[in-house]
Amino acid sequence: MTVIVPRCPIFRRISQFCKQLFEDAQSKNNPDLETLDSGLTLEIIPRSAHNISRRQISENALKVLYRLHKSGYKAYLVGGGVRDLLLGLEPKDFDVVTNATPEEIKKLFRNCRLVGRRFRLAHIVFGRDVIEVATFRGHHEQGNEKTSKANASGRLLRDNVYGSIDEDAERRDFTVNALYYDISDYSIRSYGGGLQDLNAGVLRLIGDPEKRYREDPVRMLRAVRFATKLDMQLDEATAAPIRDLAHLLSDIPAARMYEEVLKLFFSGKGEANYHMMQDFGLFRPLFPLLHNGIKENPKGSLARMVQMVMSNTDARVQQDKPVTPAFFYAALLWYPLRTRAEEIAHESGLNLYDASFAAMGDVLEDQCRTISIPRRFTAPARDIWQMQLRFDRSQNTRAFKLQESPKFRAAYDLLLLRGEAEGGNVAKSANWWQSFVGADDELKSTLAKSGGKAPRRRNRNPRRRRRPTGESNGENSKPQAD
Repeated sequence: MTVIVPRCPIFRRISQFCKQLFEDAQSKNNPDLETLDSGLTLEIIPRSAHNISRRQISENALKVLYRLHKSGYKAYLVGGGVRDLLLGLEPKDFDVVTNATPEEIKKLFRNCRLVGRRFRLAHIVFGRDVIEVATFRGHHEQGNEKTSKANASGRLLRDNVYGSIDEDAERRDFTVNALYYDISDYSIRSYGGGLQDLNAGVLRLIGDPEKRYREDPVRMLRAVRFATKLDMQLDEATAAPIRDLAHLLSDIPAARMYEEVLKLFFSGKGEANYHMMQDFGLFRPLFPLLHNGIKENPKGSLARMVQMVMSNTDARVQQDKPVTPAFFYAALLWYPLRTRAEEIAHESGLNLYDASFAAMGDVLEDQCRTISIPRRFTAPARDIWQMQLRFDRSQNTRAFKLQESPKFRAAYDLLLLRGEAEGGNVAKSANWWQSFVGADDELKSTLAKSGGKAPRRRNRNPRRRRRPTGESNGENSKPQAD
């Protein structure tokens, strides 16, 4: 039997009195600080007290903001765009939030299209530039089955309940993203101490962390990405539930996870994100094949390959060189492919070369259960894998034809990584191909004719071999009898 003990009314009054004293002290220190009914604080920073200028905002975003404002709606620049401008960074995109519904937005903009089922959004298209416009989110208690829905674990399946800007701020994930730039007077609305957290370098969730992660488990990945991108520390309460809830990522649609992985590993912070994800147990739900292989041999070729892929991808991003998911996944999944090929060869009696072709479909199918890799990238990944099987067989005159393949450069780069990860015969093969690729036509012909062996260099002035004593004309002389 459960006994419920009522709280002492005297204790409740003392608690409320202390809370009121604290809030009053904050208000005196900052007269622009207001506490909402939900307990979330609101600070309004006038134009004279912040560094954001309209010259830093894209022309298309300003067009959207002004048209909404002139049409009688509230319009704000929100989230990452405001955050990055305050940090002196260049935002990748500008998102707008308004009290206009998606249908009302569509009536205002002829170049508007409505997208999303889980979150209904308006995309205002200006050529290649797309301004995303969302309607203020409200609380789910105000919705119905058609506008809001959650599954048994608490994950939101439908979230189209509209509300006020204050309610929208409460629905934001992190305080540093609950920043609104008001186009009507150019002020900034900072909720939950977002501006203070930004200055202190602290990443803090709004609301109860466990509940917010259950609503959308991808927030755990966003916590990692923002922490590394902005060089911030996760608040202790924000970090605490992640390890226990990491398994919830397995329920996220694979198509959505593909986009999240691009943000994590193609941003120039892939290596840092990888280590942080491993620490929190977030890597396993996304890459189960890799996780199992690394767990079996933490210092093996697979672990070294993953580390090198992450660091090399970061280097290319920082040097403004192109990166492609086809090479990324081909490199990460090469050793799981070899493992599966060996299993098929053992079970079916096929040679390893033929078994590798059969294993490609199995490995890609397993990975696509958690991350839906588009066909435009899985097909080139197969080509890169097939060329790995041909490198050893083509260290002859066939090397010229292999080098003409459109996927040669990507496959060659993977071979070099394999040589560094494995050593041994793979390193020898990588060295031969490195010599071949960097050679002129004459040396390439010499290398190709050598059949994979380094050409022998003949000495122009060979030293004549001394004959053993008693040797004459290549035949041993027998001693003469007396």
